[in-house]
Amino acid sequence: MAQVMIIGGDVPADLVARLEAEHDIGYGTHADLRSATPHEGIAAAEAMVLIGQPTIDEAVLQRAPRLKVIALRAVGYDKVDLDACARRGVVVCNTPDVLSRAVADLTVGLLLGALRQLRRGVDHASDGWSQGAPKPPLGSDLRGKTVGIVGFGSIGREVARTCAAGFGMRIAYTSRSGPSTSADFPGPGWLPFEDLLALSDVISLHVPLTPETWHLMDEHAFSQMKAGAYLVNTSRGGLVDEPALIAALRAGHLAGAALDVLANEPPDSDNPLLRMDNVLVTPHIGSATVETRRAMAHLAVDNVLRVLTGAPPATPVTTSPTLTSLERGPQ
Repeated sequence: MAQVMIIGGDVPADLVARLEAEHDIGYGTHADLRSATPHEGIAAAEAMVLIGQPTIDEAVLQRAPRLKVIALRAVGYDKVDLDACARRGVVVCNTPDVLSRAVADLTVGLLLGALRQLRRGVDHASDGWSQGAPKPPLGSDLRGKTVGIVGFGSIGREVARTCAAGFGMRIAYTSRSGPSTSADFPGPGWLPFEDLLALSDVISLHVPLTPETWHLMDEHAFSQMKAGAYLVNTSRGGLVDEPALIAALRAGHLAGAALDVLANEPPDSDNPLLRMDNVLVTPHIGSATVETRRAMAHLAVDNVLRVLTGAPPATPVTTSPTLTSLERGPQ
């Protein structure tokens, strides 16, 4: 029997029972991965199920010399040193696709909240309505607006479907793979990145965080966006240069932003984005539904069981994607 460590949270009891039927189970925290005092369970672990996204680097791997597989209950793996794992023969798995609908739902909810001035409306109802304060500014209709989707994987496509079919929005998108023959939506369709910025009323980010996409949305990108446009980000906080975003909002070039992710999580208490009345912030809850989190845990457990029996995992992370073609268009 192998030692399987569940790190950083809980897994549904019936899924734990599946693991316990074949292996020994232990629990730990993110802090245990870097504790000065060696954690016996981590030192003996052949598999880890990671809840949340702690940094996994050479220092952590040295504390787990028997490790064979890391199963992330997440899609993103930007905090995992894939090269260090490869050198040690550690298989890394994630949980793509099963959370696409949930993240897309929240994305559209944030988009709707941004355009309809939800933050200002809630603040007014809580603080000023009964005192007769002026109502917040009028919002904007979604129908007929163009949403520019940066990254056209499973989440981006779900956002496109919902925005087009549910709200009558026009769809523009950009992706490293170029135009998609299956993307049959009203609107401009595939565009080069800077053309997308200039045309879209809303920019919605759906690319992974890599060295190439770090601060994809910087001062230059914001300057290329349509005046009065909105930014929505449910992907990774590092995609956005936050000081540049704050400057664009304060200057009035952007009308607002809706963010489920920030550069630092939890954010610093003095982060201006938390206090701006045209910015809607949620605490990284894109996949946070009972059904989706269960599906993610189920896939993570499946990956562990497969690797420990010598079978290939269902959803291995093979290589870090690069998105340099995002700006250049298809090659």
